[in-house]
Amino acid sequence: MASRPWYQHSSLTSVTPEPRASTRGSDAHRSLTPLGILGGLLVLYLAFPLGAFVVRFASSRQRGFSTPGLFPSLSMSVSCATISLALITVLGVPLAFVLARSTSRIAKVVGVLVQVPLALPPLMSGIVLIYVIGPYTFLGRTFHRELTNSRAGIIIAMTFVAAPFLIVAARAAFVTLDQGLLDVAHTLGHSEVSRFLRVAVPLAGPSIRAGMLLTWLRAFGEYGAVVVLAYNPTSLPIFTYNQFSGVGLSTTLAPTALAIVVAVGAVLISRVSFSSRRHQTVPSGPAVPGESGALTPQSIAFHTVADAGSFHLDLAHGDVSHLAVLGPSGSGKSLLLRSLAGLGNSRSDLACNGESFANVRIAHRAVGYVAQGFSLFPHLRVWQQLLFARYATPEVAAYWRDQLQLRGLEDRLPSELSGGQRQRVALAQALCNSPRVLLLDEPFSALDSPVRHELRRVLRRLQQDTGISTVLVTHDPEEAALLAQELIVMRDGHQLQAGTVPEIFNHPASPDVARLLGMTNIFAAVVVAPDALEVGGTRLPVATTLAPGTHVTCSVRPELVRLRAVGGASGTTPATWRGTVGDIADLGTATIVFVEMGDVEIQSRASDSGGLRVGDECDVGFAEGSLSLWPVSSSENATTSPRGTSPQVRA
Repeated sequence: MASRPWYQHSSLTSVTPEPRASTRGSDAHRSLTPLGILGGLLVLYLAFPLGAFVVRFASSRQRGFSTPGLFPSLSMSVSCATISLALITVLGVPLAFVLARSTSRIAKVVGVLVQVPLALPPLMSGIVLIYVIGPYTFLGRTFHRELTNSRAGIIIAMTFVAAPFLIVAARAAFVTLDQGLLDVAHTLGHSEVSRFLRVAVPLAGPSIRAGMLLTWLRAFGEYGAVVVLAYNPTSLPIFTYNQFSGVGLSTTLAPTALAIVVAVGAVLISRVSFSSRRHQTVPSGPAVPGESGALTPQSIAFHTVADAGSFHLDLAHGDVSHLAVLGPSGSGKSLLLRSLAGLGNSRSDLACNGESFANVRIAHRAVGYVAQGFSLFPHLRVWQQLLFARYATPEVAAYWRDQLQLRGLEDRLPSELSGGQRQRVALAQALCNSPRVLLLDEPFSALDSPVRHELRRVLRRLQQDTGISTVLVTHDPEEAALLAQELIVMRDGHQLQAGTVPEIFNHPASPDVARLLGMTNIFAAVVVAPDALEVGGTRLPVATTLAPGTHVTCSVRPELVRLRAVGGASGTTPATWRGTVGDIADLGTATIVFVEMGDVEIQSRASDSGGLRVGDECDVGFAEGSLSLWPVSSSENATTSPRGTSPQVRA
């Protein structure tokens, strides 16, 4: 008989899973944590008075529903609170947006000012308002003393005490809004008002709705300011107090019950979701080529000067259709791209085919900008994303949808897409505005390797097939070489080297450039003779014009290093060094052999190890002209990469 699994042995029955019902019970018991208990105490405190009121209301025979003036006062409170909310929303939400985006002293003062009514007792708020709109003030006389003891007075009082609730809630939401989304919308041709209505408000919608609910409820229940400014006509709180002080508690049941019902109704209405999956008219025919999609290559030139705190950027380049800017993190690549798009405080003169954009508004530049991190609008579906650009048409959107293989995804939100799909949508969105040049801020850095390689190929094909001009910033040398004709290598906001891709990869101007290009074989040496270097205690035959005694930094690309076993067949490259294999790394697509030669380690990259094993001695050689030398001044250590574009010697 087969033995039972370990989990069925009698000695282990105590750890067997319990029935599902017991699990549910344990889940309920799990909520009895210290935090849950503390929260539960507050819930009991809030619910107990309401429960006591319900009991009293149900057991009472005289509730006060027949009292004259009850329903007119209810109508007065509901209508005035609604009008007040409308005024606060129309004026307060834009104010909150401005306050969230401004860092000026005026904005800080206004931010404090709008919260003062929260600190004032409502009765004192009414007194403050009397000094402005009272019967004997300038405004009071101007409006024939009708701003008090009137519906207008109730609305003014409600607006004053309730406005901070919406402004504070909306401002908090706008502060957390991703500025990159507003920047993308700007480059897609949308004005500030359009960006506010179509991007900021929808994204801050939940907080704005919560603020609107608080504002309406606060206005509906206001008593102190209203009783000072407008005792008549009567609002529901004033009516209730008059009944309580003049008749007794019994006649306050009806207005209190109505207030509870109205409050619950307002909360429920605020939670209704109005978003719907509206049907979009999506062209299903073939993509429209030519005029609606394909672009004419533009010759790009620019000179950008920008500052970000203490960081200074100063970069220029001549005419090119496909440019890549390579540099480490913090070198100013993203600042450069934002400046070219016209975003931020910079002095950037971007020209396409000789036409300067310096004095052209951002919304009219026709420059596509794909920000880092898939800057898609979370509230828009894919087809809406493609049509969001100011100059987008369904025909153009269908063209780029098909070019970037997005067919079938039109009705999905960004949260329902994979990383690669989101990046395709971001590219298509920018292209739907028919830009003259496409600016790409490390577009594939957040993607996994297979998707990254696929999308690089997609973009390269778009460059070739559609003629779209591109400026790409990246820290990946392979990506730069694949997607650009010319390359700028930068660091700390300044150019280290510029030129065609083959020129820079074959002739890096300095060790800094070589490192940024991903070259791993960078080491120190000393010129000991016109035809020899000393590297790590080993004499290397290299012809150079540098004087003996000159310290140099050397570099050779791993794929140009040739290895052969000692005594093996002679190859086309003569052996120049003798070393020992210290490690072999099989990367799947290539093999890296690490060779130790004294204090220096050299890497060779090839399709295989050539039969070498760890511990084998081997001869190391390289193609003629593949070794770069940079003189190091006497004040510098030979192992430290010199700044700038030091003179280069090819050996």
